Amino acid sequence: MSRFRRFAVALGAAAVLAGCSDEPVGIRSPGPETPPPQAALDRIFAEAGAEFRVPAELLKAVGFAETRFQMVRGEVEFEGQQPAFGIMALRGGQLEHGALLAHVTPEAARFRPEANIRAAAAVLSGYADELRISRASLGAWAPAVARYSGIQQPEGQAAYVHDDVYAALRSGAQGVSPGGQVLVTLAPQNVLPDFPTPQAPPEADRESAFAASAMGHLNIVWRPSPNYNDRPTGSIGEVHMVVIHTCESGYSGCWSWLTNSSSGVSAHYVVKEDGSEISKLVYESKRAWHIGAKYYCSNNGGHECWRDGYSSNHFTIGIEHGGYASQSSFPTSQIKASAELSCEISKRHSIPRDRYHYVAHGKLQPYDRTDPGPNWPWSDYMNRMNGYCGSAIIIDSNNNNNDTSKGYLDTGAMSADWVSSTGVSGYYGTGYYYAKTAPISDPATFWFYLPAAATRTVDAWWTTHTNRSTTAPFIAWNASGTKLGTVQVNQQVNGGKWNQLGTYSFSAGWNKIQLSRWTTEGYYVIADAVRIR
Repeated sequence: MSRFRRFAVALGAAAVLAGCSDEPVGIRSPGPETPPPQAALDRIFAEAGAEFRVPAELLKAVGFAETRFQMVRGEVEFEGQQPAFGIMALRGGQLEHGALLAHVTPEAARFRPEANIRAAAAVLSGYADELRISRASLGAWAPAVARYSGIQQPEGQAAYVHDDVYAALRSGAQGVSPGGQVLVTLAPQNVLPDFPTPQAPPEADRESAFAASAMGHLNIVWRPSPNYNDRPTGSIGEVHMVVIHTCESGYSGCWSWLTNSSSGVSAHYVVKEDGSEISKLVYESKRAWHIGAKYYCSNNGGHECWRDGYSSNHFTIGIEHGGYASQSSFPTSQIKASAELSCEISKRHSIPRDRYHYVAHGKLQPYDRTDPGPNWPWSDYMNRMNGYCGSAIIIDSNNNNNDTSKGYLDTGAMSADWVSSTGVSGYYGTGYYYAKTAPISDPATFWFYLPAAATRTVDAWWTTHTNRSTTAPFIAWNASGTKLGTVQVNQQVNGGKWNQLGTYSFSAGWNKIQLSRWTTEGYYVIADAVRIR
């Protein structure tokens, strides 16, 4: 299917799409056997198009541009912007008006795929009447598409029309379930929009020159936002973290809103869904207005508590992503581009590449934000970032957070005396293991793979407490089983950060770092995370 762009759609949503249930997405109601999902979705688009005299392929292109055919439940990301709902991302007054025209309730337009698509078709049809569009020409529908976007700036409208909706029309697209089932197909159309073309953005700013150097794969476009100010002086103004967001809209609508002076919000970057473009809006040296929360270390594993009470904008870089916190998956191309960008930011500002420094918006602002949502692929994202930087292999105590082809904790070889815990804050990832010291051979073994022999520095992470061992023994072994060295560390201090153990010459294959229990009795040793760099 090389001529089509394929994107995953939630299986749970597919069941609702197939049956056109009266219930919200994710709730199944009894009824007769439903038709195949693709037949249902394609039929819904076709029937809505015929009912309101809107080309079905145009409806599909708008649905693809807005949500990649996913049934989203909108959330607020930017104050002043209404949340979007359904495949067609209807929001606010537009949703209410479309529901009225389609003779459905607003609730149905939010949560029922058929009602959502019909309401969108009714809105587009109304715009066609107002603009006196020739309905027979796909290209002539472009002004109605621009109005549907809700974007105010002409450049944003032009980008939405040309680069999002009509680009999808020309290339074609498919909505595909995580299991590979085709749910909807947009056939390619040889059509150009009857709409002014986007002007070339200003030449990329000098601060983005790094994108053409080490990595060279990123297409960063400079679209300056007026919504920023200076970072404060002193340590609190030094870049220390990167915050990951979802826009709760498509890409063009997102950067258009963030460059609008009346919106009062911004971010440093916005990543397009297909990864083909990244908008840079604010210099990294400046303070973008992307998070409305003060920092509290209790939301971030006890990390950097001295920052408590300061605005998170002071010391963070914000990366927005076209998409929604409620979506079931994110395009791999978007994750790749964002991870590569994050790698470069990390190198520019010496930011550690871990989950304390690359954090979700919802983690720092949990009272009213959830983005980037539960399905953001954190493990894949962090592994890709580290891979692009050619850097560390990080082995967490939770193998769900590891790329086990590169490293893992051998939990199968650990006795029941090793206990999983989150009892002491400051742990890496999602927790750690602890065990009592004893004269017994029962280590926690962190395995890691090197394709060729190499000299690597080893770091370890632990949580601190007065009951920790002051002589916790870490042992380095190469792939042939030769001991390379032992270092004893005091785990009562230096918790919640990486601590260097030593530098060793490892061989090709599976090497290991072991944390032994065989040391002074009466204490505990902590197996949290190991980093090979």
